[in-house]
Amino acid sequence: MRRVLVVEDSVSARAFVRAVLEGPEFAGAGGGCEVLEAQSGFDAMRLLPRGPYDLIITDINMADINGLELIRFIRKSAHHGRTPLLIISSLRAEVDIERGLSLGANGFLGKPFTAEQLRVECERLIQEGTLRESSPAPRQRPGGGP
Repeated sequence: MRRVLVVEDSVSARAFVRAVLEGPEFAGAGGGCEVLEAQSGFDAMRLLPRGPYDLIITDINMADINGLELIRFIRKSAHHGRTPLLIISSLRAEVDIERGLSLGANGFLGKPFTAEQLRVECERLIQEGTLRESSPAPRQRPGGGP
């Protein structure tokens, strides 16, 4: 069963994402999907220890800890550093997309998006995450260099 953490302050957006991920077109392909919801970045920080997750989906604009700060924290985490991350946001400027991707997000969907766009992007990221998990981690030289 897949596990996805959805971090979004909009109740309707969270409900839409949950419905898509728990729907038969997505959940059926991987044996079901458990969706955990966080209404803020702070709420997500409390749910992260309940992982592992196959995918984390986050909005950027949230009141307390925004999505970019959350991505930065997740990428530094020993437990979630390699978890695929998808940004869903109404901020669609190239600078916003680049900022999220440069912090470590693996994908970006601008709002509004369709159920099919969300399904396809989530499938892609989970597949890539599975491949990444099965390959050895890149070696680091002492001092942090590649």
